[in-house]
Amino acid sequence: MSTKPTFTRYQVFIIVLISLLQFTVILDFMVMAPLGAMLIRILKITPSQFGWVVSVYAFSAGISGILAAGFADKFDRKKMLLFFYTGFVLGTLLCGIAPDYYSLLAARMVTGIFGGVLFSINMAIIADLFPLATRGRVMGFVQMSFAVSQVAGIPVGLFFANQYGWHMPFLIIVGVCLVTGFCIIRWMQPVTAHLKERAAQKPLLHLARTASRKEYIIAFLSTVFLSTGGFLMMPYSSTFLVRNVGVGERILPVVFIVAGASGLIMGPLIGKWSDRLGKYRVLIFGSVLSIVMVSIFTHLSISPLWEVLILNTLTYTAVMSRLIPSQALISGVPEMKDRGAFMSINSSVQQLGGGIASVVGGWLIAQDTRGRLLHYDVLGYVTIGAFIACALLMYYVNRYMTQKTQLSAQRV
Repeated sequence: MSTKPTFTRYQVFIIVLISLLQFTVILDFMVMAPLGAMLIRILKITPSQFGWVVSVYAFSAGISGILAAGFADKFDRKKMLLFFYTGFVLGTLLCGIAPDYYSLLAARMVTGIFGGVLFSINMAIIADLFPLATRGRVMGFVQMSFAVSQVAGIPVGLFFANQYGWHMPFLIIVGVCLVTGFCIIRWMQPVTAHLKERAAQKPLLHLARTASRKEYIIAFLSTVFLSTGGFLMMPYSSTFLVRNVGVGERILPVVFIVAGASGLIMGPLIGKWSDRLGKYRVLIFGSVLSIVMVSIFTHLSISPLWEVLILNTLTYTAVMSRLIPSQALISGVPEMKDRGAFMSINSSVQQLGGGIASVVGGWLIAQDTRGRLLHYDVLGYVTIGAFIACALLMYYVNRYMTQKTQLSAQRV
């Protein structure tokens, strides 16, 4: 019987550091959803225009990820992390001083160019420093940054937005980013093991070889459908809750706090179950639960707060049950010499796929004369289709990883 794997003190520090960094990146993106109803009202824009504020981040992140992929394995990952994090902080600052819709649109583009690459660098660092057998637990802790952003980040952001204007959440994020950046500079060690295994090759050739490998392509397609659901529904969730379900803007933070609090508990548990029971098994469970919850959630009408809290929390748990095992499984697909490029391309297709989904969502969504969203249930049906496609593609990813693990064991 295998003993429970433990982490060194430095590994614990890396988990905390990456979680904090992910918290700032996730909060910068996720705060757009609860601010949606406020921005549509204050900036006097349509839901479709707001969809572009979300999707321009995704498109710019996708393009920059592809451009960075060829160079991702040529440098110390710590230096790459600091470079792109600096650009991300600059973009977030521009959001915090944007005077109108078009300035905000441009600022989101800058933020996406740098922020979209950060997740891929973090995933490459995790894959370099942690064995596959423990990555479910690692991703479970890292994904707690989603929960923390909902328990503390988003409610605090909404509080300051209501009190001091919608710019304030972005300025607060900048402050947290500066603390995180200092910790990276001061205590994070260089991550250079991949440089010893990397064969000398030109960036474009490295990019082409990574992007054309069959096993990698299947993983990339899985990621596209993994992200589609979030980008379809999430940008409009706060508007749907306020306009269709009857949740007041000042009560809205409570919905995020309750769901996030559950994530603080469920994130590590889902990660542990992924390592013990099998990542693909947990993914299938999460997919089935997600299909059920999306079907219910997207058909809500005026509902009591307690019902909204329960349904939103279950939906959030279902999403994490897909996200954590999927990311842990995909992290094992690339060889070490390809990890940086693979993760960059993977992040790019995730962002591009999500950006397209956000635009499609903007086309499908409409408003009636009372401001209520129309066709949100249609978004739910499309999202369910993406869940099913992702589960089918992840079957092949899981089969490849099983064969790869068995081959590695035979060599030993």
